Amino acid sequence: MQEIHISGNEAGQRLDKLLGKFLSDAPKSFLYKMMRKKNITLNGKKAEGSEKLKEGDCVKLFLSDETIAKFSGTVSDTAKVEQRVRQAAYREVKKQMPEILYEDENILLFNKQPGLLSQRAKPSDISAVDCLIAYLLETGALTPEMLRTFRPSVCNRLDRNTSGILAAGKSLAGLQELSLFFKERSIEKYYLCPVIGQVEQGERISGYLQKNSKTNRVQVQEISDEKSARIETEYHPVAGNGRLTLLEVHLITGKTHQIRAHLASIGHPLLGDFKYGNLGVNERYKKQYGLEAQLLHAYRLRMPETDGVLKNISGREFRASLPDLFARICQEEQLALSGVMETR
Repeated sequence: MQEIHISGNEAGQRLDKLLGKFLSDAPKSFLYKMMRKKNITLNGKKAEGSEKLKEGDCVKLFLSDETIAKFSGTVSDTAKVEQRVRQAAYREVKKQMPEILYEDENILLFNKQPGLLSQRAKPSDISAVDCLIAYLLETGALTPEMLRTFRPSVCNRLDRNTSGILAAGKSLAGLQELSLFFKERSIEKYYLCPVIGQVEQGERISGYLQKNSKTNRVQVQEISDEKSARIETEYHPVAGNGRLTLLEVHLITGKTHQIRAHLASIGHPLLGDFKYGNLGVNERYKKQYGLEAQLLHAYRLRMPETDGVLKNISGREFRASLPDLFARICQEEQLALSGVMETR
């Protein structure tokens, strides 16, 4: 027999969802049968599976250790794989030294460097999520046992070569509320990027974005069709030198490659963007600076007013410093950053 004592991270979800994580290889029919036969109980009573769990609840599994091991997957192999991933991820954390911008018991905001995936594309990848879990394990905020029923995760995504603020949920309540903010677009998201050409004034532009999954490219068009999604992007010039303009971009909608493709569509592609940009200009900067990808930095988040779980960050604004190469190019190209990096 085993007991699961519900913590804040498990609270708020249905019992059957928790059991599906704890006994991940068990058929749903088996879980419901065990509940009907009272081999799985909630607070000592028969359960149906639809109950919403509360902190302090107790789930008892009157099952043999062999059965639990069988339906938990190959426990020893899984533990070894997870340990390897965590060790590799923490080495990545220590190597890249991501700047933690804010942390409390529910969420964590950190500054992702270019080159790191937000989430794994394949099992062998090391992602920001792996780094997050490795950090929480290393600091004791998370235990391997907790990972069986809850996995902290990031709530927003940045392309591999886009840097800046990633927001993550440490607790289930924090993950749910922060994810809702992003879904409802109540978090204001601002980026910095140098673009080719001189931009004289700010503008709010809209269009329709269509993605080609085979080529991993998107196309911006003026007319809607059944395969496109509406996009809105707002930008304001921060500094310019006649050849380049540093823009602050307010991402109103958030679609794949939106900023890169939208600005390219109006004749101002991002510097270093070899997918949507100006090849000749990019090659010159690659030769001079070693620039191999777009300079795009998610530098500022403004949180909505809230009195919920995330009331500690209600109405607050967070900013992330630029990667070294981005800052160097801005300095040498005389694209002044004065004023934009200070927290308001």
